[in-house]
Formats: sequence, structure tokens, C-alpha cells
Amino acid sequence: MENAGKKRGIVIKDEWPGHSLDLFTYPEHYHEDIESVYIPHGLIMNRTERLARYIMEDFGDNNIMVLCVLKGGYKFCADLVEFIKVLGRNSNKYLETRVEFIRLKSYLNDQSTEDLHIIGSSDLSFLRGKAIVDTGKTMKALLKHVDTFEPKMVKVAGLLVKRVPNISESLTDYVGFEIPNRFVVGYALDYNEYFRDLNHICVISKIGKMKYKTQRNG
Repeated sequence: MENAGKKRGIVIKDEWPGHSLDLFTYPEHYHEDIESVYIPHGLIMNRTERLARYIMEDFGDNNIMVLCVLKGGYKFCADLVEFIKVLGRNSNKYLETRVEFIRLKSYLNDQSTEDLHIIGSSDLSFLRGKAIVDTGKTMKALLKHVDTFEPKMVKVAGLLVKRVPNISESLTDYVGFEIPNRFVVGYALDYNEYFRDLNHICVISKIGKMKYKTQRNG
């Protein structure tokens, strides 16, 4: 049961519409651009703290190299690392934690494209914080890249995992939430660089998609 909680996370059902916007605060300029608050910020933080506990339990005395996937993963990564540090300070088990950054680019508007660009690399090791794992193509490419550095151990933490065809469940070791195949924004997840300033994870509206849509050149 414990392992299932790590591997699958909190399951959000297909029919879940999200919470009414009237129940939360959010940047007023996005009023027409989002439909609902899908996952409130407080729930994100509590679940992230639980993932940090799983990691502390699993890693034993091994130090951790965190590979943060930019840009959508930076808030999740920062909060996850902070929880690991806090848990370590409040116990007799403190893990030395270093952070490196890498950027993956594979989306045009709300669609995953065939083009994947890995930008930035260094001495990559043990753990990486990843905001979304969807088709599995992105994570497979990253893991193949990481393996060239011959790390001692590799674990994948994903705040969100989408239920989509052909996804490989084994790719993600620590899952925050399993969600339907919906395009969500906020908590650093963007739509063409917009919505990163939302604290909650929200469902983008049709108006929002049209307003911030970009065209592929060529």
C-alpha cells in the first residue's frame, strides 16, 4: 500500500471539474483565462512534503544530486528540496543535497511535439524533480541522457502524471498526483510562458488558450 502511494499518488478522477474560482485568490488578470482551481496550493505543498519523506526513507545515507527540469519543474523542485532539508534538520538523518538544472522543450501551445531539446547538462546523479510526465517520451529521453553519466542511483519524482495511452508507469518513482489527460497551468506550469505566477494548478479556459496561443514558424 505504501509503495502504491508513491507510484500512483493521489488519483484525480476523469470527471473532476476542479474547484470554483470564487473559493480562492489568484491573479485577477487571469479571471477569464482559467476555468477552475484543479489542485489548490495547500494540497500541493502537503503532498510534496509526503514525497520528501518517502525520499528520505529510501535514500538512507546516500547524498542526493537533484536534477531540476526547467522551467515547469522549478517550484516543485524547490519545495521538494526544502522539505527534504527541513525533515533532515528535524531528525538525526541529514542528507547532503545539491541541485543542478536542465531544460526540456517539447510543447507548442498545449500539444507535445516530436521535437525534444535538452538544454544544459552537468555531472548528473541521483534524483530529479519533474513537473509533468505525460507521453513518457520526454522522460525516456532524459533518462537516457542521464545514464551516460553512470549515476549510482536514479529516481524520478513527478508532481503530476497524466493518464495517457502508452505511458510507462515504471518511469516515475514518486508521484504527487495522477490526473486525467488535461492541460493544466500554474505552480510554474505554463502555456506559452504564461500562468507560471499562479500558486494553484488550474484548468485553462478556451479564452485563455486563444489569447496566449502562438503560431509555429515555418
